[in-house]
Amino acid sequence: MKYMKTLFIAFACTLCLSSCYTYTSIVGQGAQGNQETTEWNHYLIYGLAPVGVSDSKAMSGGAEHYTIKTRQTFVNGLIGGITFGIYTPTTTTVTK
Repeated sequence: MKYMKTLFIAFACTLCLSSCYTYTSIVGQGAQGNQETTEWNHYLIYGLAPVGVSDSKAMSGGAEHYTIKTRQTFVNGLIGGITFGIYTPTTTTVTK
């Protein structure tokens, strides 16, 4: 019985401590203004198989200096949880 209680506490902590991830790439000198373009990236099987990934260079509209921010938002995580990881989207935002 003690084993089950410990396992339950470990599982609850894992759920409570999980978070969304973010990574940022800077091209040139980075964003010079605040104009943003946002697109979703589509992956299958916990992100292992890309189905449709956004093109950040095309999203920049030919700008030489911009910032790319790719993250898993709450909505992306919720959709991934509802589909049990079969479909796991992320969001890419290009600021120029």
